[in-house]
Amino acid sequence: MLRFCRIFSLLFCAMWLCSCAKSRESVVADIVLTPEPVLQEVPEPVVTPQMEKLQRVFNSLSKRTKDGIANGDVQEFLGDLEKVLADDKFDLLTLVDKQHYLSQDYIPDDIVALTANNYYLLNRNDLSLREPVEKALRTMADAAKKDGITLLVSSTFRSFDYQANLYARNVKQLGKEVADRESAPPGASQHQLGTAVDFGDITDSFALTKEGKWLAENAGLYGWSLSFPDGYEDVTGYRWECWHYRYIGVPAVQFQQKWFSDVQQFMIEFIHAWKNTE
Repeated sequence: MLRFCRIFSLLFCAMWLCSCAKSRESVVADIVLTPEPVLQEVPEPVVTPQMEKLQRVFNSLSKRTKDGIANGDVQEFLGDLEKVLADDKFDLLTLVDKQHYLSQDYIPDDIVALTANNYYLLNRNDLSLREPVEKALRTMADAAKKDGITLLVSSTFRSFDYQANLYARNVKQLGKEVADRESAPPGASQHQLGTAVDFGDITDSFALTKEGKWLAENAGLYGWSLSFPDGYEDVTGYRWECWHYRYIGVPAVQFQQKWFSDVQQFMIEFIHAWKNTE
């Protein structure tokens, strides 16, 4: 189009020079020019390396996970992802499930024993959590107390060997098929990360208690996420556990709520795939 406009201008100048004997009025009368419409080319969308990586990650995910990802602006999604990864200074987003195992000797190096305090109650005296997670638990428990709710902590960090014994006992008592819906094999438990807490009496009835209702409504505000929601057993590998919360941080919870149907497993699977894709 640019070349065409230049050629048109040269022709017009030549015609003007040849008609110098004519008056300006007659030239205008003899030559009627119709303005050429200006065609604007639509720029092709810019595909960045991050967008190409996003497509590879998306292709690697299971159908259920992909179906659980909300539609939206790609750049906005990538921006939110960058914020979540930058905020994860304590490596809180490790994928642990029945396909991704921790080693037998894995123990976080910042594990601290839980002691009696004015924030939450302890069901046992041998409980422990990672230090930043315990601080986050205090923050949430303090908020709960202001609402008249006292959180009872029943189970926290479990070593590989502890989980092995627990799983074996559940298989013996319940049978393997039922046990696999209730209990993680050794190495596959979020409790080994030192970032998960079982609250209350660890039964389905916990959801109906004041404590359970408060957590369901407010835990996300403090960076805690329900690991095994109702209706997602085919995704998480476990039936609904209304008492099991994992600390992942506030930005990650917001990311999960905004883009992953508020399902932790969807979000953690995506983060894992992103970190392991070139």
